[in-house]
Amino acid sequence: MKQKLLKKIEERTIVVGVVGLGYVGLPLAVEKAKAGFRTIGFDVQPEKVDMVNKGHNYIGDVVDEELAGLVAAGRLSATTDFAFVKDVDFIAICVPTPLDRHQQPDISYVKNSAMEIAGRLRPGAVVVLESTTYPGTTEELVRPLLEEGSGLVCGRDFYLGFSPERVDPGNLVFKTKNTPKVVGAIGEDAREVISAMYRAVLEGDVFEVSSPAIAEMEKILENTYRNINIGLINEIAILCDRMGINVWEVIEAAKTKPYGFAPFYPGPGLGGHCIPLDPYYLSWKAREYGFHTSMIESAAIINDRMPEYCAERVWRILNHHKKALNGARVLVLGVAYKQDIDDYRESPALEVIRILKERGGTVEYYDPFVAEFRHKGHRARSLARIDMETLKTYDILVVTTAHTNVDYELLAHCGVPVLDSRNAMKRVRDRGNIELL
Repeated sequence: MKQKLLKKIEERTIVVGVVGLGYVGLPLAVEKAKAGFRTIGFDVQPEKVDMVNKGHNYIGDVVDEELAGLVAAGRLSATTDFAFVKDVDFIAICVPTPLDRHQQPDISYVKNSAMEIAGRLRPGAVVVLESTTYPGTTEELVRPLLEEGSGLVCGRDFYLGFSPERVDPGNLVFKTKNTPKVVGAIGEDAREVISAMYRAVLEGDVFEVSSPAIAEMEKILENTYRNINIGLINEIAILCDRMGINVWEVIEAAKTKPYGFAPFYPGPGLGGHCIPLDPYYLSWKAREYGFHTSMIESAAIINDRMPEYCAERVWRILNHHKKALNGARVLVLGVAYKQDIDDYRESPALEVIRILKERGGTVEYYDPFVAEFRHKGHRARSLARIDMETLKTYDILVVTTAHTNVDYELLAHCGVPVLDSRNAMKRVRDRGNIELL
């Protein structure tokens, strides 16, 4: 089986399937197709499938012309019908792994995908889970589902592995194609085949590890490392505010050390599909072993509190100007979770808006990348544009995302107090109305 698959990879005759056509799956499907492999995307949302089949892109990290060209050439297609799994040799599962309302892992998307695949899995196929999850998912959950549903035996009749996604939306340097890949699999033959497949598609290095659990833990470590260090710098920021110290200047000074320090920055909270969620997967799994991840949980408490702290700062600034938050007109600038993208998943700005509204503020927002958002039953639309006269109608401006196409000089000269939670206005000289987080 191994030699046959390696030959098919070399000859580009393997048919690839990608389950989940979101921020991870669609870029991966495009790269597979660009490398010469016929690729089928699977998704439960008909809207996404229709857009792909029409060559219409909806992911910022995908080049519109490339997607359209691959679809027109017949190299990439999409479907909601999992019956086509029977035609696929290599299947990558790239579905969401959110948290439920109790902050516990929701692996239903992974489970459902594995069950859909299992009934159609053919001998000699390869399955790779890319969704971020707790260590043990591939071997403890996915393997039994595939074996029971297909009647095939892992390692003998099909290969199974884990290769964590590493997607950073909006990153201008590292995309799916050139980001190093980690591969862990059940058995050496599986690891060799899966690694060969990724090497045939991607430019980044492929780093092989001894098991899926190592690869799963590695991914959790990446994001937990960031979560904890952001929690540290957020706590330092709160302390610096009380001490009257500019935390941003402190970080710039610390960055001059050429060893032993990596800069992290404070903000109104954590956002995105990984960093706010993944550490909870590890904390949840750790309890199975009677272990409490106290440092992770402490960082989560700090980071989860930041939207509340941001709202508190808004109240304090308004109070300084002899105004109440109740009834104040507030303009929030940016609801995307990071600069220059349209992704607002888990964005702390949404919580800042919710809290300010709960406390009586009249809140509107401007985001040149996000025309509309929905959050906890609330729906809002962005202002079409901002100008001096518009800004003057507000009591306070709150910068929650550091988009680079916003005129921050305009904010500085409108005469309205500004809370800059991202240091987006660091190049503005006239800082009389600006307060930093």
